[in-house]
Amino acid sequence: MVSDCIFCKIVKGEIPSYKVYEDADFMAFLDISPLNIGHVQLIPKTHYRWTWDVPNFGEYWEVARKVAKAQLKSLGAPMVEFLTHGMDVHHAHIWIVPIYGKEAFIDTSNRKTFDAVEMEKTAKMIKENI
Repeated sequence: MVSDCIFCKIVKGEIPSYKVYEDADFMAFLDISPLNIGHVQLIPKTHYRWTWDVPNFGEYWEVARKVAKAQLKSLGAPMVEFLTHGMDVHHAHIWIVPIYGKEAFIDTSNRKTFDAVEMEKTAKMIKENI
C-alpha cells in the first residue's frame, strides 16, 4: 500500500466506495466522476503502478470480463469499453465503461455526475449480476 494513493485508501476502507466486486486480489467500484453511468474502476488490492505490472495479469482481465458481462446484463448497454492509461491515479486500474450510444468515451473531460441513490442502485444491479 502507498499511503497517499487514493485507490490504496479505498482498498483499506479509509475512503468509501460503491463496490461492485471484491475478492482476495482485486476490487471493483463505480467511478465517482464517470464517463457513463456504470463506469467501473477495477484495481488490484496490492499497489502496482501499471496494469502490466500485476503478476496475475490474466486473472485481472478475467475479473474485468466478469464485471463487463454484469454491466451488459444489468444496465442494458450494447457494449463495454476498457481503458488502461492510468495517468490520473498512479495505481494500476482498468476502466470498464458501458457504452450506450455513439459517445466519445475516451474524452475524459466529459465526466458526468449522478446522485448517491443512482450510484447505489447501479452498483447493486452490477453486483447482483456478477
